[in-house]
Amino acid sequence: MSIKKQVLKNKNVAKITFNLNKEEVGTAEKIAILGDFNNWNPESNQMEKLKNGNFKTLIELETGKEYQFRYLIDNQNWLNDIEADKLVENNITSDSNAVLIL
Repeated sequence: MSIKKQVLKNKNVAKITFNLNKEEVGTAEKIAILGDFNNWNPESNQMEKLKNGNFKTLIELETGKEYQFRYLIDNQNWLNDIEADKLVENNITSDSNAVLIL
């Protein structure tokens, strides 16, 4: 897993690159990033599956905020990113959500 943050100097925007390695997601065919930045919509931010089996995507988010998110693997399994800035309890299940602080 990796999260790369690139803050654009003249804008209040950061480009966030999310990477998941094949070893972390096994035989996954489809991975989406769901979060409060896309109303937890599984169709909004689909990750691209690369030839080597890794998944990658880029999302632009407004700076000065915190964003909760999780990965949804093959529409059935949830995964938090260990490189997130922190984890918080969610209000729906006993699980936690990853958080980006920008």
